[in-house]
Amino acid sequence: MRPTLIALAALLAAGAAAAEYPDKPVTVIVPFAAGGPTDKVARDLAEALRKPLGNTVIVENVGGVGGTLGANKVAKASPDGYTLLLHHIGLASATALYRTLPYKTLDDFEYLGMVNEVPMTLIGRPNLPAGNYAELGKWLEANKGNVNLAHAGIGSASHLCGLLYQSALKLDMTTVPYKGTAPAMNDLLGGQVDIMCDQTTNTTGQIEAGKVKAYALMSSKRLPAGALSKLPTADESGLKGFNLAVWHGLYAPKGTPKAVVDKVNTALRAALKDADFHKRQEALGAVIISDARLSPAEHKKFVEAEINKLTPVIKAAGIYAD
Repeated sequence: MRPTLIALAALLAAGAAAAEYPDKPVTVIVPFAAGGPTDKVARDLAEALRKPLGNTVIVENVGGVGGTLGANKVAKASPDGYTLLLHHIGLASATALYRTLPYKTLDDFEYLGMVNEVPMTLIGRPNLPAGNYAELGKWLEANKGNVNLAHAGIGSASHLCGLLYQSALKLDMTTVPYKGTAPAMNDLLGGQVDIMCDQTTNTTGQIEAGKVKAYALMSSKRLPAGALSKLPTADESGLKGFNLAVWHGLYAPKGTPKAVVDKVNTALRAALKDADFHKRQEALGAVIISDARLSPAEHKKFVEAEINKLTPVIKAAGIYAD
């Protein structure tokens, strides 16, 4: 009887703790430096979560090793709901980009729900002869072996998009890595490289100003509003099934009580309806998640599908981050 009583007492204690949660500030770890797009999402979300969660939400930046240091800190944290992780598509790509990880992506986290996704755009240098996606396809074929594809560094969203694009076309290009989007964009504007695939956060201003050529939105749906709402998707343009976006999700350490997971998920759903949060995310070119991926189970299924989509092309390229 004694082991049963001990187990029952522990269960009751956990339930009581969950009922009081959160009775102190909650920390959201961002596995990247302050000032970047993910940090911006985290700080906007922290403010939107404060009211429905009923306590202060603090953002802490733990950058390094492509986001794996911050992710590992949360994986190894106490599973009490007071240390959460906001991560993007890099959580999925890291499983292939890093041949050894200190955590298991699908096993060491509680999935709390997705936040947003930022579509990718395929853009070209301003003097590229192709005026639309169909013409671009012909130009790429005619210049096979001489096309330069820029990206913002190994593991970046633009790198992943470029790999997937080459795989979909069954066409190899000369990839030119940069240390960030800014230098890659500068060389694209100057005509030193031909094309790049990057998120709307980084490309909308250049597209609006007519400084680059925009060929396609690399997501399954058009943007509902804004400057890029008339830009066709890759799928519409003939690249059937192509869909890549920079998404963000919220996570807790494995073993976090279900009652706490449910409470955070409920708060997250409320935060995503916050009018100010919507305005701030729209300014980033982000689309708020409103589908089944808001649930922990569907969120995890989505990340697993992203891992399965990205892993083959990363391994085929044979380029790793470690």
